[in-house]
Amino acid sequence: MNTVAVIDYGMGNLHSASKALEHVASPNTRVVVTSDPSVIQKADHVVLPGVGAIRDCMAEIRHKGVDEVVREVIQSGRPLLGICVGMQVMLDHSEENGGVDCLGLLPGKVKFFGRNLKDEKGEKLKVPHMGWSPVKQHRQHPLWQGIEDNSRFYFVHSYHAHMEDDSMAVGQCHYHVDFDVALAKDNIFAVQFHPEKSADNGLKLLQNFLEWNP
Repeated sequence: MNTVAVIDYGMGNLHSASKALEHVASPNTRVVVTSDPSVIQKADHVVLPGVGAIRDCMAEIRHKGVDEVVREVIQSGRPLLGICVGMQVMLDHSEENGGVDCLGLLPGKVKFFGRNLKDEKGEKLKVPHMGWSPVKQHRQHPLWQGIEDNSRFYFVHSYHAHMEDDSMAVGQCHYHVDFDVALAKDNIFAVQFHPEKSADNGLKLLQNFLEWNP
């Protein structure tokens, strides 16, 4: 029996993520929502979700020792998927909440979209960036298998990622600026959008993740 651990540190959309994973999981795969380090360390695949303010997320991650557990998962070589703020916390620093240091697992920064944004036609753009947007597959990756380039995924965010190492950016989106929405390094894959809310394309990505053996 394979196990997928969805890390519960009090700041994730756990129900939607776990139900979507259960929907695409094979019969011999068990999805568990847990804060127990021993369960997470034994899981075959690990998901780090996240919603809300990054200062609160980082406080809970450090308070509950999730930072150390995530590092152990990465060192073990087991697949790790970060979703939304669960992606942002993997970077070095975020501008949100006056500036917050993150886990520093991937070299990059999280920046605010800004105010009074306008598109190329001069139309006002709302922040947060919310709704369906196409994702350009900047580089090939096993998690893109069966997903067409420029497929649309569902976003809800006011802050966006910019990687220092362009080779780690495997998916990009445009909303006033180009920004990185899918990141990959070794056994890490992380996305800004919500695959659990992205219909067939999101479910396919989750299925690819469960079948991924980096």
